[in-house]
Amino acid sequence: MIFVTVGTNEAPFDRLLRAVERLPTTEGIVVQHGASSVRPAGARCFESLPFEELVDYVRRARTVITHAGVGSIVVALQQGKRPVVVPRLRRFGEAVDDHQLGFTRRLEQAGLVTLVENPSQLVDALGPGAEIGAARLGADLALADDLRGYLHALVGEPPRAAA
Repeated sequence: MIFVTVGTNEAPFDRLLRAVERLPTTEGIVVQHGASSVRPAGARCFESLPFEELVDYVRRARTVITHAGVGSIVVALQQGKRPVVVPRLRRFGEAVDDHQLGFTRRLEQAGLVTLVENPSQLVDALGPGAEIGAARLGADLALADDLRGYLHALVGEPPRAAA
């Protein structure tokens, strides 16, 4: 199963969902679409999901495709997935700036995500390698926990325990 999440941003991310709709797959697709108007044909679509249910979909997915939201990426890493990440871009009205692009480029350099800057190249990213190898998993989970703790400290909230 392929799990796609665009997060809870109030801006649509139709550009990503149109690319998901064109994927040549017989595999099941589950989409959390948020404010987007596109509903990929044949996909099971949800506007939003309770956190525990979202984590369960990520855990069961062969591949996770996500926007470059920190929370979405951290959840994927915690579940042992190397997410395929498509950053939201300002020029398409998907974000107020291009912070997701710089963030994702750094994560790709660290070997944590597969960056897809142009959704038309999504098909190429769905081959082997969507799972993090066992040797990397421990380091990636520690990094995900560190990142989550840091972000919670910034907003003054205690971090939630890892699932």
